[in-house]
Amino acid sequence: MSEDYCTIREVPKPPLAEGPPYAECVLCRKPTEYPESYKGITLCPVCEWQEAQRTACSG
Repeated sequence: MSEDYCTIREVPKPPLAEGPPYAECVLCRKPTEYPESYKGITLCPVCEWQEAQRTACSG
């Protein structure tokens, strides 16, 4: 068995916004902590936490 089976990989996050306008969460459409100008997937804190729970290693 590989030792890095449950290794957590650092995924780059978008820079936090200094204020509105905020990007919408791609799952629930609520405002995120990220700037609207960010190109890429953005998740609100709740969806980000739920996604981390889904992808966490259960081993």
